[in-house]
Amino acid sequence: SEAKPPKEETPKGISPVKAKKTPSPADAERRKLRPGSGGEKPPEEPPFTYQLKAVPLKFVKEMQDIVLTEAESVGSSAIFEVLISPSTAITSWMKDGSNIRESPKHKFIADGKDRKLHIIDVQLSDAGEYTCVLRLGNKEKTSTAKLIVEGIL
Repeated sequence: SEAKPPKEETPKGISPVKAKKTPSPADAERRKLRPGSGGEKPPEEPPFTYQLKAVPLKFVKEMQDIVLTEAESVGSSAIFEVLISPSTAITSWMKDGSNIRESPKHKFIADGKDRKLHIIDVQLSDAGEYTCVLRLGNKEKTSTAKLIVEGIL
């Protein structure tokens, strides 16, 4: 039986593990996908290293202003919507610079990359500037739109 010591053998074209060359993401992928590699993971590589830099944090679709006249707005609802990337980012909502908490008045809807702020039973006092704050790691992006409630003269 050919029992070879596991670590000694150097695969073609890859420097010996002892040299501690950091594998590039492509190398790591290739090594994982190579058939018959015995499922060995590259040494000391955290699973998510290269995924994080791949996806820029962004609003795919920014918030849009909502304009309602007082007559039609009172008792109806307004929905601010953004599309974000990546879907793992965390969104929070603000009105005029203060954080909004979820309540019977404000519903937060998160569906994959689709994030909505649902303002229920709109009153004149809900008019203002709404901001969606997008966070991922130490990065942050914002998108802002207004809810305008026009009084009738």
